[in-house]
Amino acid sequence: MTRHAVVAAAAASMALSLTACGGETGSGDSADKGSSTKIGLLLPENKTSRYEALDRPKFEEAVRGTCLDCEIVYNNAVSDIVKQKQQFDQLIAGGVRVIALDPVDATKAAGWVKEAKAKNKGLKIVAYDRAIAGADAYVSHDNTKVGELQGEALIDALGDKASDASIVMINGDEKDPNAGQFKEGAHNALNGKVGKIAYEASGEWDPKIAGEKMSAAISNLGKSKIDAVYSANDGMAGGIIATLDDAGIKRIPVGGQDAEKAAIQRIIAGTQTFTVYKSPLELAPKAAEVAVDLLMDLPLRAKSEVNGIPSHLLDPVIVDRTNIQSTVISEGIYTADDLCTDELAEKCAELGIK
Repeated sequence: MTRHAVVAAAAASMALSLTACGGETGSGDSADKGSSTKIGLLLPENKTSRYEALDRPKFEEAVRGTCLDCEIVYNNAVSDIVKQKQQFDQLIAGGVRVIALDPVDATKAAGWVKEAKAKNKGLKIVAYDRAIAGADAYVSHDNTKVGELQGEALIDALGDKASDASIVMINGDEKDPNAGQFKEGAHNALNGKVGKIAYEASGEWDPKIAGEKMSAAISNLGKSKIDAVYSANDGMAGGIIATLDDAGIKRIPVGGQDAEKAAIQRIIAGTQTFTVYKSPLELAPKAAEVAVDLLMDLPLRAKSEVNGIPSHLLDPVIVDRTNIQSTVISEGIYTADDLCTDELAEKCAELGIK
């Protein structure tokens, strides 16, 4: 029996059960008030374009593709922890049984999850892209591997200069456990392979703050003492590259992650060296699949565990000038028309982007 058939059979069985019981309302434990058809999706911020442009639509599409009766309730916290807590509570009050949660602050979210699950025994939580203690499942990319790929790509870009290179590192928000894993992976790759990490700070996932930290690094080190920049994501890389350009520092390796449209265009233009592509064609649909399985009380088919939580860890891919066509274009994330503006048309042709 295919998974679609299993989900359909489970949905039909649940519907009959609800009808026999006179619907979803009733007395007793608040777990009985959860909706059999609602799945919540809570994303953390909108400064990183992938969340609204890729994660949300791919998640919603995947849920609807396997569960015709499912309703998706969506909110974005716009980097506000208090707002996300309110959104989380509203979903539960609205009868949502399964929530895919990408937290602004994973530590605080673990407290919400513990409290909510104690009061609502049927509540299920999918930790989306960021690990949350107490979640029922975790779906992400291998975040340490992401950092390692970033560090290795920076070393490759430096070539023979790597062993003497002076590196600036602008990391993600320290409240985000993923940021710590990216940083750990990057240090695994860079330590002992480059001259030194000359300056390191958090850009807090904010392009403006990242640009300010880059400006501080330039002031502290001097323009001629910076050979490459590690940026934990593409949004911050944009702010960093603008600051480097304003300071007259050009053509040094700068890399990020997320394969944002603007980052791919900078790679085509030659101002950004690489990004890490974490395919939403894998992440969002896998999280949606897990959410539907939890909703239907089907067994999870997790391939691993992280801190005792059934987990799916997906493989990231480096994207640079050599493989734009075979990654983000071939997978349909962007078209050549999306990326190749009039000013980039010649460079796109040189790279075989079509």
